[in-house]
Amino acid sequence: MRLATYLERTAPAEPHLGIVLGGYVVNVRAAARELRLGEMPDDMLGFIEAGQGALEIAREIDAPIAADATHTLPLADVRLIAPIPNPRRNLVCIGLNYGEHVAESQSVVGGDAPKFPVFFTKPPSTVIGPDDEIPWHAHVSTAIDWEVELAVIIGRQGGDIAEADALEYVFGYTVANDVTARDLQGRHQQWYKGKGLDGFCPLGPSVLTADEVPDPQQLELRLSVNGVEKQSSNTRFMIFPVARLIAEWSAGMTLFPGDVLLTGTPSGVGIGRKPPEFLKPGDVVEAEVSPIGVLRNRVATG
Repeated sequence: MRLATYLERTAPAEPHLGIVLGGYVVNVRAAARELRLGEMPDDMLGFIEAGQGALEIAREIDAPIAADATHTLPLADVRLIAPIPNPRRNLVCIGLNYGEHVAESQSVVGGDAPKFPVFFTKPPSTVIGPDDEIPWHAHVSTAIDWEVELAVIIGRQGGDIAEADALEYVFGYTVANDVTARDLQGRHQQWYKGKGLDGFCPLGPSVLTADEVPDPQQLELRLSVNGVEKQSSNTRFMIFPVARLIAEWSAGMTLFPGDVLLTGTPSGVGIGRKPPEFLKPGDVVEAEVSPIGVLRNRVATG
């Protein structure tokens, strides 16, 4: 099932939770009421927190639809926003999780390959959605880099999760772009500031539920800038797979429904190129994780 958070173009004040079916989006709450399936949340976080019962109702809705139904809109009539527009906690991220990316990073700053996952966080204010502009903070940095990543959304509370059980805690997957100010990253000797500027975490365009992804270690990743491919890899090349990351993250820490984990980027980032390449105002970045979708953002021009 593919879920999205959207705004109606004719009434954009209030976001809604929808199921994406072909070229249409189905309003989950309205459809559940119309079909007498029960009362449903109208937002992604509420839906995740509602647990298995909400998923079962949504699956009853996730069926062939009438295009003229009152709870159905063509995708052309809505604007998709970040699946979780306002995360309740910092997004947890992993650095140096693909071997070739470790090698390109070593060529710039040195260091050894990690023996354990490298954790850092991005604040909720970094989150923007598909087709939103990546802010151009020229007074802070102009060394802005791209990083396509698989993002994992936690579905239920847990701590000290065994690796063998970890995927049972996943609600779904989406696409992330871990935008990074490389000069700030180097200047401050840690990653929070360089990766934490406002608008530096595009997410979307939708969430593919975990049952649709039998193996998160078999997903294709790609990123292009202005149509030119910069990154291309597969999640099978992760040093630490998704299940290991969740186990390490949850050791001694409680994970909550709606928590977001960015799992690292493959090689091809701008800082590792000879000479280095960085984003410029007006550039169009397309990050893709197949079969989840394509996340498109333009860099603001001012």
